[in-house]
Amino acid sequence: MGEVHTEITLVNIGDAVKARDGFIPESGVRRLTVNALVDTGAWTLVINEETRQKLGLRVEETTETTVAGGIKIPSRITEYVEVRWKDRKTVCEAVVLPDEEEILLGAYPLEGMDLTVHPQRQEVTGAHGDKIRNVVK
Repeated sequence: MGEVHTEITLVNIGDAVKARDGFIPESGVRRLTVNALVDTGAWTLVINEETRQKLGLRVEETTETTVAGGIKIPSRITEYVEVRWKDRKTVCEAVVLPDEEEILLGAYPLEGMDLTVHPQRQEVTGAHGDKIRNVVK
């Protein structure tokens, strides 16, 4: 299977809450639409420092992340960010890898939006068709 990209919108949740409560205008909500690489091997959303700054996301934790080849590099975990894909949305932390060129859409946000990668069509689709199905066991 080749690389699969999909368009997602990232939204600063803190800004969205302030706008909902009337503290800032809706136009003040920081959001960014990007073409993300779908990476089911990544556990969450992976962004670079430039994206973090554009969205105004606070860093909650500094840690090490293991990347391809088993190499550990310093990374930072942000506050939660809203991820939107078409009519679906979820929230997750983002891992900031300073030199990462692409936004990576990982397993947690895919699962949170009930999405899967269709291997033959090489595209993101609803895991259960057009209907979102979340199961709690």
